Formats: sequence, structure tokens, C-alpha cells
Amino acid sequence: QVQLVESGGGLVKPGGSLRLSCVGSGFTFSWYDLSWYRQAPGKERELVAAVNLGSGTNYADSVKGRFTISRDNAKNTVWLEMNNLKPEDTAVYYCTARGGEIYWGQGTQVTVSS
Repeated sequence: QVQLVESGGGLVKPGGSLRLSCVGSGFTFSWYDLSWYRQAPGKERELVAAVNLGSGTNYADSVKGRFTISRDNAKNTVWLEMNNLKPEDTAVYYCTARGGEIYWGQGTQVTVSS
């Protein structure tokens, strides 16, 4: 069956870094646009970063210059490199794969706190 499994979340101090990974299975990974979303407590889910089939990328203004999304279709993996983390980056982060349908992972918690 289709699965997206995120990992790499955790607790980090402001200014620190984390690298999230998401491995897909059960579908043709290379045919899908991939994204990372996040949802903070009491807030709506928001798009953080996306990478399309041609590896073109776009980012939320709040993370530009700090986060980098990348993909490796041979490994069925998409990453989100997060640098200079801020407390407002605290959220559950989800990866998605969008083609004719959209698949969601289960999420990984990122907490930025001193």
C-alpha cells in the first residue's frame, strides 16, 4: 500500500539545524510533486516547501534562505534541510506526494526551544 514515512524531527535550540527525511513506497515516486507542510498548535496547516517533477522548488516566505527541499527519486526520498531554526518553526511537519491524488505522511514533530 502507499506509504510516506517521515523521520528526523526532534527538539533543537534556536539557531540549530535539523534534516527531515520522507521515504515513499507503494507508488511511482518520480511521477509526483513533493511537498512539506507544517501545522503548529492552534494554526492552520501551511505549505513550507515544494519540489516538482523537474526539481523546481518554491518556499514559504517565512523559510526562504533557511530551509532547502531536495529529492532523490532513486531512493524514493525527499528531504527538508532546516537551518537557523526559530521557535515559530515549532510544528508537526508532514510530507506529501501529489499526482492525480495526494498522499500524506503521518508527520514528525519539530520543537525549537531553549
